[in-house]
Amino acid sequence: MSMPEPVDKSWDEPGCFEVAPNVYRIPLPLPHDGLRAVNVYAIVDGDRLVMIDSGQQLSVARSTFEEALKTLGASLGDISQFLITHIHRDHYTQAVAVRREFATAIALGVGEQESIGRAAHPRESPLRDQLDELERCGAGEIVASMGPSPAEEDIAGSLYEEPDRWLVEETIELTTRSLRVISTPGHTRGHIVFFDELNRMLFAGDHVLPHITPSIGFEPTVYPDPLGSYLGSLRRVRLLPDSQLLPAHGTPTAGFHGRVDELLAHHDTRLGATETAVIEGASTPFEVAEVLRWTRRQRRLAELDVFNQMLAVMETKFHLELLAAQGRVEQSLREGLYHFEALQ
Repeated sequence: MSMPEPVDKSWDEPGCFEVAPNVYRIPLPLPHDGLRAVNVYAIVDGDRLVMIDSGQQLSVARSTFEEALKTLGASLGDISQFLITHIHRDHYTQAVAVRREFATAIALGVGEQESIGRAAHPRESPLRDQLDELERCGAGEIVASMGPSPAEEDIAGSLYEEPDRWLVEETIELTTRSLRVISTPGHTRGHIVFFDELNRMLFAGDHVLPHITPSIGFEPTVYPDPLGSYLGSLRRVRLLPDSQLLPAHGTPTAGFHGRVDELLAHHDTRLGATETAVIEGASTPFEVAEVLRWTRRQRRLAELDVFNQMLAVMETKFHLELLAAQGRVEQSLREGLYHFEALQ
């Protein structure tokens, strides 16, 4: 039998928690400290299950998944399809493993086509574009110290394959409900959310998270203005009726409007701090990232692990580029490095 949402336990405790009639949150473990788990959501749809996201292909995640499904009287073979919010390994790769055994259908947003193609058929490092950009950001030392990232190790193990279906903005008609597919680029280029308007539920993936600020633009391909895309996506979902937030990381909440407002305010504050750093003399994205503070603990860049240093420098670059597009700083490329300067 499924359990009610825990009151005094951490959100990442294993189990199968009813968040609404016939909708269950299943936290699956992840192999790192920053994000301890990912929520996947099981929708009971007649005599089958539809999953929102799948978790990462790990033996411990699979066994946790199987135990949770047993409380519903179900197994992995009862899943009819996976509806995936985006390409990141903690959302996509276990679906691939399950499909190899049970021929389960996988659906993914069409905006992820290029990244999937790069990940599924890598001719070189699938993160080469990101590493080249880091070099141009003045972060060559970070690139030199990285080695293979967990994402690259996954890709090298052939954990990525194309989905059975590419989702566009459409409505998915299940037996028991309708799910509207909404494009929300920013976290990744092809990120999507699923909105159940009748039952007032937003399956938000990593677009809106209750406790942390989603990273921006980390994927095999680099595309222009992911931060601008993310802010536009936030404003777009803000126009939806306020509904239950079902996030990929963290505890579900009764509404999402307030959190969207907080995320928009955060990035507005961040843009201001980034502009101030440039005015005070920082020039490359790496130099600006060293001035800024990171995480809720206000850490310096050097206090982060190498992977999160990479994310931090790239996010700083995106904030700087948006400031340049707004006419608040000047951007140039000199001797292979991006530079940003205060307006004269």
